[in-house]
Amino acid sequence: MTPLLLLLAGAALLWGLVHLLRVAAIGAAYKAKALCSGLFLSGRTVESLRTDVSDDSYRILRLFRVSVDRHRRTVTGSFFGLRARTAVYRPGLGATLAIGTRPDALEPKALPASAARPDWEHRPLEPVQRAVDRTFSEPDPLKLRRTRAVVVLRDGRILAERYAPGFGEAMPLPGWSMGKSVLNALVGISVKEGRLSLEQKNLLPEWSAPGDARSAITLEDLLRMRSGLEFAEVYKDPLSDVTRMLFASRSAALFAAAKPLRAPPGTLWAYQSGTSNILSRIVRLAAEKAGEDPLLFPRRALFDPLGMRAVPEPDAAGDFVFSSFLYASARDWARFGQLYAQDGVWEGRRLLPEGWVRFSTTPTPQSPEGRYGAHWWLRLSREFGGETEAAGRIPPDAFHAMGHEGQVLSVLPSLKLVAVRLGMSIRVDAWDHAAFLAEVVDALG
Repeated sequence: MTPLLLLLAGAALLWGLVHLLRVAAIGAAYKAKALCSGLFLSGRTVESLRTDVSDDSYRILRLFRVSVDRHRRTVTGSFFGLRARTAVYRPGLGATLAIGTRPDALEPKALPASAARPDWEHRPLEPVQRAVDRTFSEPDPLKLRRTRAVVVLRDGRILAERYAPGFGEAMPLPGWSMGKSVLNALVGISVKEGRLSLEQKNLLPEWSAPGDARSAITLEDLLRMRSGLEFAEVYKDPLSDVTRMLFASRSAALFAAAKPLRAPPGTLWAYQSGTSNILSRIVRLAAEKAGEDPLLFPRRALFDPLGMRAVPEPDAAGDFVFSSFLYASARDWARFGQLYAQDGVWEGRRLLPEGWVRFSTTPTPQSPEGRYGAHWWLRLSREFGGETEAAGRIPPDAFHAMGHEGQVLSVLPSLKLVAVRLGMSIRVDAWDHAAFLAEVVDALG
């Protein structure tokens, strides 16, 4: 072999090793984070969490070792001892990956317990309960649904609900991208309290340099996913922007905010989790400027008034990762949906600005077929049955919060209906939410 070929072979080997180690760090972080949240926030067992980190496309994670320290409430993952990543649990804050800092350096702050909440009124409706029961069946062994919790409300009363064995009405579960719609509410409340405005520009200090075109991005542009920032929302690539942001970055918001523009602000729609984390940081900065503890703002402004025991999880920089890391029970997700079904009013008190729900569910012109509003989906995705005959039986005023692995919250205002489904559908098309909603609508007559 010539010296040149030896050099090329060595370079290729080095590149492959570096690539492998980068991927290994992502895998170790993912497994540590999932187990830490599941064990200490949801209160599940290691055995019950194996599916979450070892089945279907997660089989590769079986190669990653984990160690659990129940006294310190940490989980450390590694690739045969290499590229170790540790997630730290703090009461009220959930799990945080200790990236760019030592695990013991994370502020040991524990938030106080959430306010007590009243019980839901039950008005069981047998046809709806049968539809809910069917969501726990497994019609296709190659595409397991793994439904874990379903709640259906009408006019604020439970028509039907059910939980898989080992899960219950009080267990917080991951909503993944459903957290983006919760962020919509917190932005709305910030607008209502005069901290932010939809037309506001110069949103981040990182965009304030002279000539930085990103300073022209408005708050509404971010809400409608038309910032123009370059960001790859690709989940099959372990080194894409979204996976590195969530599992390899100290600050999710600053990772996304550092991206350059690919199009002028307001002209191009692109679904980007990075956009949500930028918004989350903006909400934090506005709370701090108003003299409020940003970690307590979601509770004071939204969760406590609803009696919603939700736990958004922060990154190592202290920003809530609303794009992906928010845990709540199915009943609590239903409470949140009920707020929007009631036009932002709860028990006679207006929480969201007048007209905010209408604004949030007005189609973003730049989105394909007007599918997206302002951090709410206006049509179900194709994978969730959005292009099937069943989707045509869903009232056109329906809107949805949708998350990874089949998490869906649907609000149907004309029917005064809210439906929540939480599960572990690792195959993206395993859960047909349109079929379920259509069956519930039919059952109502």
